[in-house]
Amino acid sequence: MKLAGKVALITGASRGIGKAIAKEFAQNGATIVISGTNKTKLDETAKELGAFAILADMRREAEVQNLINKTVEKFGKLDILVNNAGIFPKIKLLHEISSSEWRDVLDVNLTGPFYATKYSIPHLQINGGAIINIASSAGLKAYENFNADAYSASKAALVLLTKCWALEYAKNKIRVNCICPGVVETDMTSEFLSSPAMRDMMNYAYPIGRFGTVNDVAKAALYFASDEDSPWVTGAVLPLDGGESIK
Repeated sequence: MKLAGKVALITGASRGIGKAIAKEFAQNGATIVISGTNKTKLDETAKELGAFAILADMRREAEVQNLINKTVEKFGKLDILVNNAGIFPKIKLLHEISSSEWRDVLDVNLTGPFYATKYSIPHLQINGGAIINIASSAGLKAYENFNADAYSASKAALVLLTKCWALEYAKNKIRVNCICPGVVETDMTSEFLSSPAMRDMMNYAYPIGRFGTVNDVAKAALYFASDEDSPWVTGAVLPLDGGESIK
């Protein structure tokens, strides 16, 4: 029970990676708060995990501020924030991306974590805590034929913000770390992996011989969340991609 007594907020946790992280944290003793925009899925996940659910659109500052405030009002504190909520755009060349598509991806994937972190910091400063940013291997390097420029830009920015925030708040004993998964099979990537040829290509791309699972990411998040396992780790950026990013 590595997170016993901790209150953890995971954004975008009604499904996929966020849900897996919430489940892993709950199994390790944490009190779980999850957010999302789909009320039906959010309520189903909350019931399944015994979590407290709050609807929040990460693009809207007031809703994110309310998310943090309600968490603290309900449980009296906040110990762990996981900035997981994100969207993946349709694959397009740069000159084909509309302004609205660009803004939507940046607003959810980058500005959302900014809002969540901004409003969490005053509460984390009280006793210290952990912030875990879920970025992507696409934020570490460019990939040929991976035409999702807004996504890559948002995740690269989140990687650098992880280091900035780690330095800014180390004096408050707030540890800030980042996980950069490769392709993980979730609802969000289902269209990308829909063809057998694409699945075969992705599996071949990873030296370990497969793409990722949500549990791979959840176990890494548990490591960063645990004061027992990673008390001296901050500003770390973990490629979680079966060795693909070092090829």
